[in-house]
Amino acid sequence: MAKIRKAVAYRKLERPYTRISKFREKNYVRVRPHSVISRFDNGETKKDVYLYPLVVDLISKKALQIRHNAIESARQTSNRLLEKEIGKTGWHLKIRVYPHHVLRENPLASGAGADRMSTGMQASFGKPISSAAQVHEGQPVMTLGITKDKFEVAKKALRRAASKLPCTCQIVVARS
Repeated sequence: MAKIRKAVAYRKLERPYTRISKFREKNYVRVRPHSVISRFDNGETKKDVYLYPLVVDLISKKALQIRHNAIESARQTSNRLLEKEIGKTGWHLKIRVYPHHVLRENPLASGAGADRMSTGMQASFGKPISSAAQVHEGQPVMTLGITKDKFEVAKKALRRAASKLPCTCQIVVARS
């Protein structure tokens, strides 16, 4: 399997030339890579996040792109802690961003015979390799609804999730 490029290669927000249409001839991107994110709602999903007495947000401090595997990693680590400390119910974690933007790569061959295989910048649109969510400054990445007595556990879970993301994040109490 090919090695994943560092997040810094795709961090900057750009205009998405990634039109995906139900009509094949109008597509710019021929294939959309699958998203690794398995669930966007975790915990007690029957109850809405905003019905909990305390709502805590994980807010991005910078505008950037976050790849789908980083979002899934953040979800898994916070979900694991919440299930261990609180249990299966009594909280609701919601991922608020979706990886719509298709990341592309123009692979350049190196080594013997590379000049016969490479196109250089002649046809440089690139092949789809991954997808990312475009996040703006001050936009919530995750929202956690919880009871007031479990506030320290919520802060710890969101701090662990923030460590998996390629940006600096801030934990803000949205409503108490």
